[in-house]
Amino acid sequence: MGEVDPAFIQALEHQPKIIITEAEGIPLIDLSPLISCNTEAEDSSLVAEIGDACKNWGFFQVINHGVPLKCREKIESAARKFFGLSNEEKKKVSRNEVNPLGYYDTEHTKNVRDWKEVFDLTVKKPTIIPSSHQSDDKELNQLMNQWPEDLPELKEACEEYAEEMAKLAFKLLEFIALSLGLPKTRLSGIFKDHDSFLRLNHYPPCPAPHLVLGVGRHKDPNALTILGQDEVGGLEVKRKADGEWIPVKPTPNAYIINVGDLIQVQI
Repeated sequence: MGEVDPAFIQALEHQPKIIITEAEGIPLIDLSPLISCNTEAEDSSLVAEIGDACKNWGFFQVINHGVPLKCREKIESAARKFFGLSNEEKKKVSRNEVNPLGYYDTEHTKNVRDWKEVFDLTVKKPTIIPSSHQSDDKELNQLMNQWPEDLPELKEACEEYAEEMAKLAFKLLEFIALSLGLPKTRLSGIFKDHDSFLRLNHYPPCPAPHLVLGVGRHKDPNALTILGQDEVGGLEVKRKADGEWIPVKPTPNAYIINVGDLIQVQI
């Protein structure tokens, strides 16, 4: 991505800070009872854990979640191959004004360019969405995924991974609903016809990491985000109690769950 363009540089108050000590971190929740279908008492304990994490953090990590390790290794391998392609090859599947799916490397957050490149795809094949937010606009758009011709394993890996993420998301929605005293299917029923998407993020080495961010501060508008973090780390979440930004220590084969704004809207 070359030298650091001024468009990437964060305002002083938002530039990355040197972390001296490792913070306690967000809750780490073992989903073994959910996966193994253990007793109702264990389920109740898990519901309480998830409820506390959602209330006090809005984030938590899950382990023993049932997603096959081979599935994750497969998509990570395919993603590395894709982002290792030449810019010319990646731009053959670039998103455009008509289709927002595909490769993109000029995304901005809070009007500052992110130091990253992404590959976006939709889970449904195809995905049909309204052409605008205007209530009187009845026109629909059809979104289609784009795939690099010389990397067939990317399509297979992404589609398999998306299925596993959907399974995990619906299980978590059930437990979040129960933690709120709602019927088990209150949220999962709402999102039965979901328009989920999958994003692969790549953060290239940066010559001035103290000036830029891979992704600027933001909130997720969707219902749930399930994030697979690699061993490099760098993710921070804002603690509700005091507004401090807390680094999330990478946990092998864990997933980070972010409760988005849409959950609050639906409830």
